Amino acid sequence: MTTPAAIQTSLRGDNALPLRPAEQVMNLERLGAMHQSRLSFMRTLVRRIMRERWQIEPARFELDQDGYGTVVYEVRAPQGLYSFVLFSNYLSPEARNDRVIATQWDLTMALVEGEVDDIYLEKLRQNVPKQEAGRVDARVFVLSRANRSARNFDYVVEQLAKGEQPDIERIAKVGYLYRTTAVYGSGKLGMADWEKVRTHYKDFARPFAAEMFVCLMLRNFSLLQAEHIARHRAPERFQPMKPEIKRYFGIGNSTGLGMAPYLVNHPLLINQWVEMRELALARVRTLGAITPRIREQLNELINRCTGHTREIWTEDEWQTRNNQQVLVDLEALAAQAAQPFENWDGLLDWSQQHCSLQGQEMLVSILLELYPELVDDLEDFHCAEEFLDLDPLMPLQTLKDVIENRYAWALAIDFSVEGTRETCWYRSEEKMEPRLGSVADAEAKKKQMALGVGYAVRKCYDQLCEYVEQHPDHTTARFMVARPKMRGIVRRIQSMNRCIYGDIQANLLDRNVLPMHLLRCKLAFFGVSKFDPRSRLWVRNTMFQGAPLLEDIGKQFGDDWFMPLAPQQ
Repeated sequence: MTTPAAIQTSLRGDNALPLRPAEQVMNLERLGAMHQSRLSFMRTLVRRIMRERWQIEPARFELDQDGYGTVVYEVRAPQGLYSFVLFSNYLSPEARNDRVIATQWDLTMALVEGEVDDIYLEKLRQNVPKQEAGRVDARVFVLSRANRSARNFDYVVEQLAKGEQPDIERIAKVGYLYRTTAVYGSGKLGMADWEKVRTHYKDFARPFAAEMFVCLMLRNFSLLQAEHIARHRAPERFQPMKPEIKRYFGIGNSTGLGMAPYLVNHPLLINQWVEMRELALARVRTLGAITPRIREQLNELINRCTGHTREIWTEDEWQTRNNQQVLVDLEALAAQAAQPFENWDGLLDWSQQHCSLQGQEMLVSILLELYPELVDDLEDFHCAEEFLDLDPLMPLQTLKDVIENRYAWALAIDFSVEGTRETCWYRSEEKMEPRLGSVADAEAKKKQMALGVGYAVRKCYDQLCEYVEQHPDHTTARFMVARPKMRGIVRRIQSMNRCIYGDIQANLLDRNVLPMHLLRCKLAFFGVSKFDPRSRLWVRNTMFQGAPLLEDIGKQFGDDWFMPLAPQQ
């Protein structure tokens, strides 16, 4: 198998174009301007399911006429048998809460290794609906929960029970029937850790593949449950939903600060994700032939992105302004793309001069969509060995040079300015979830997380310079003995020097830091769309809108659900 390093080497010949520089790509605001792409994890998962023709069938279907009960799907993939177990319970309106502090939900679910017998199902029934308050074993590797959409679920059931289809304009405002508020994996609450999933469950050996699969299954169950309830409510008048309308439904998601620290705490993995995306772009820039058919597809995708952006509904003023700017960018991009050009660099350079960051990154996603043959094989290289190694023999002058070259962005920040060290990231005791506070709060400061990489580098550099003046010939090992508290940041600095990307080039301790950029970046890698911020700390979005249905497995698949549009009614 060709490695990413070998692929990059093949692109870096005399005639190859370089990857975009880290100072451009890892800018926090640009990371927050990213969009879904062919390499997003939802897209790669669906391609695998459709290509390998997974068999997904209900092994147990025990729902009453109101849709409450238990459903177990058997999932037969090429390298294993799994069960998706779902519990549907009545939830009173006053108990419905999307925040992480909630203790009850409409649906709770788990992805489990192998078949589920009556005894094990009962064990799951006693724990899965409790979520964090319960405990599961290592047969489980994903746990999740979800609530019905107050604006859509009952409405859709009523329409189907009357023999009518749901109104597309109404659905476009909230493109889902359920919204998940957490998807847990990687060893939490007793579940199988990532190493076990990666080595034992090869069908889910890509980052977040199992978590994305649970969301996909939830999306399909939501459609099945709505039809089930409507059928029992009015069996004579009931009409099933049209497949094209079904595909327009995704699954909702509410995401808060919980995922923000991930981007900082897993720099080698984030480097891999970013590098594969940038490598795909470099391939397109270098090898992507601009034929009449490609020009036609480019125009079609620009129009599709325009339509998709117009369908985004949000009450947030900041997001509304961003969406309006993207529409302006796309209109200008369509006009520019109609002019003669010989290579993609010209169009990319033009976008950097005339478009917002979101418009620029939208163009990147469009270009990746045009060349699946240059992009799709990179989906196999999203994993990384996450060891930050310390090199004790590195001369201190070399370490100093590394900091000055790789972390020039951190050294350029004046941390003595008021507000540059005001934000405090800490973990709450109640839910063990990240929170945002101020260093003025003594309790928050006591529990703060080490997310201020730029400030840590600055402190390390200052102490290193002082030490080198006295001991210019010492190695890193001697410096570590003298300054043991610097071990963590030195390990990171040395390890990240082997990467192109990975470190977010921003001061996350600044009073004006916008966590939304962190959330959007990770969600873009997942493949979500239609961001609807509810504050600067959490956002609603839509997953799997436009994706094929379970009943589409085995049929012809064009993998053409990028920026889906509402069906014509």
